[in-house]
Amino acid sequence: MKRILISAVLLTTLFSCGGGGEKKDAATETPAAAANPLEDKAMAVIAKSDCLTCHKINETVTGPAYAEVAKKYENTEANVNMLVDKVINGGKGNWGEVPMLAHPTLSKEDAKTVVQYILSLRK
Repeated sequence: MKRILISAVLLTTLFSCGGGGEKKDAATETPAAAANPLEDKAMAVIAKSDCLTCHKINETVTGPAYAEVAKKYENTEANVNMLVDKVINGGKGNWGEVPMLAHPTLSKEDAKTVVQYILSLRK
């Protein structure tokens, strides 16, 4: 379990940094994200869940990239509550035919932290 957690954190860091050999575009850089007060707590929740199996910050995998979710949904209380419900209960149809699995053991507080972090990525 410890190896999985460490691997998830390392992969998240790798994907967040975008790799050392790529040209970085100033328009896509988010220096404020590094100072995001929600990031540490949200990434801790994400690391101990299965979120990274289907989602990455800037890359579509099975589910949408977190950045795409942030583009689609404005950071409002109604959207946060709706997305917290989707994270906990699962859902289908907003991003295609692949359903988002339910996460019933995730607390509302943790789900809200993750959702608020994801929506804070909106540029």
